[in-house]
Amino acid sequence: MEQMEIDTKAQHQNVQPGLEYEMDPQPIYIRDDYQGADKLKDKIAVITGGDSGIGRAVAIHFAREGADLALFYHPREEQDAQKTKSLVEAEGRQCLLIPGDLKEVSFIEEAVGKVIDKYSHVNILVNNAANHVEQKEFVDISDQQMRETFELNILAMFRLTKRLLPYMNEYDCIINTTSVVSYRGSESLIDYASTKGAVTAFTRSLSQNLVEKNIRVNGVAPGPIWTPLIVATKTLEEVEKFGKDVPMERPGQPAELAPAYVFLASEDASYFTGQVIHVNGGEVVSS
Repeated sequence: MEQMEIDTKAQHQNVQPGLEYEMDPQPIYIRDDYQGADKLKDKIAVITGGDSGIGRAVAIHFAREGADLALFYHPREEQDAQKTKSLVEAEGRQCLLIPGDLKEVSFIEEAVGKVIDKYSHVNILVNNAANHVEQKEFVDISDQQMRETFELNILAMFRLTKRLLPYMNEYDCIINTTSVVSYRGSESLIDYASTKGAVTAFTRSLSQNLVEKNIRVNGVAPGPIWTPLIVATKTLEEVEKFGKDVPMERPGQPAELAPAYVFLASEDASYFTGQVIHVNGGEVVSS
């Protein structure tokens, strides 16, 4: 089995949510020995935040399982997005890149149009895009920061899901990225944790709403995963210590998280809806 240990190095990026090509060491997005089994053969998957980090790993795993992709990402992440596209195409699958700002309703409407023009329908929606800004003091969370966090992390999820649902059918599925902080909170990520709590509630509630249509809705709750967001939001000292406080005493790699999305997207999870898979290095949380 490929070694997933990682020696995090002190580094910081001034652009959020960060750029993967500037990270050292580079995240591992798929194991060399990961064998696809056509679990998603000829499915169409939309992934937000699909350029790097968790989104990239999910995109490449989906491609190896036979899916074609549409990836939403911020324009400043073009270089990362182009690499992800090349990795997907190396798996023999199609990859539509759609840059823009998910906080803008007009972009969501335009992007959905591009997806449908290309593929005509969607089988899998992965709502993954999110951002956070750490604030040690609650009173330092500005109204603008709060609005932007909610606009991207939960309101965009509502809007995109609503607009894509008419193009989804029975046995299709939605997977939302929530977080361990949805369950235990975070003293320095209060607005972010609040949005992730909303994502968890959204997942459970939407699953009940769509169950009669046989559209499954589930979530994944990552713990400390080595992604560009980490080096863009933490101090040099925090990056060096990142992930060392969980039972496995290390951060996880995106490659260790993406198979949970493959499972939830595939027929293997046909009796799963309204559930959240916790991939967090051993931290026990109440559900």
